Amino acid sequence: MSYDLIFLLEEPSLKDVLEIILPKIIPIGITYICISHQGKQDLAKSIPIKIKAFKFSPHTQFIIVHDQDSHDCKQLKSELVKICRIAGKEDAMIRIICHELESWFLGDLLAVEKAYNLPENTLSKKQTYKKFRNPDQLNSAKQELRNLVKEYYPGTHSKKIAPYLSLQNNKSRSFLIFLKGIMKVCEFILHN
Repeated sequence: MSYDLIFLLEEPSLKDVLEIILPKIIPIGITYICISHQGKQDLAKSIPIKIKAFKFSPHTQFIIVHDQDSHDCKQLKSELVKICRIAGKEDAMIRIICHELESWFLGDLLAVEKAYNLPENTLSKKQTYKKFRNPDQLNSAKQELRNLVKEYYPGTHSKKIAPYLSLQNNKSRSFLIFLKGIMKVCEFILHN
């Protein structure tokens, strides 16, 4: 089968989130698949294999999603672009999550509050705090989220938060850029 969009993801928890978010933004008729990997090295090794293995039409878009963590964002993106180019897919879309998936959650504390059935304004009021106005700047978003919600566990709780994430009101710039990029690609596919 050929797909319009092929998401190659660094980790399973990101796949869990995208499987909830993508149906809300990808129009009916555009086919896609999300393939998760077991970390950065696994993803890097897999990219050329997947690009060569999938049948794709001229408008098929590969979308690589990778956490920034402690990497230099531009250098990381450049490395991923190079891997795609060597594999024969120069136009792959690369999206870097600054710094971790949890930055997307910290960008919408109301979603976290709802996911954990916390009393109103327990967390959402903290969205105005300096560090939560721009969660992409936090070096350890995962730890920040654990500080707010002790029972947070990345492997399974991403599914719990994702249904509540606002697709418009999120303070994570990397989340909004990711969504905008996907919508732009979908527009292109629909009109070509």
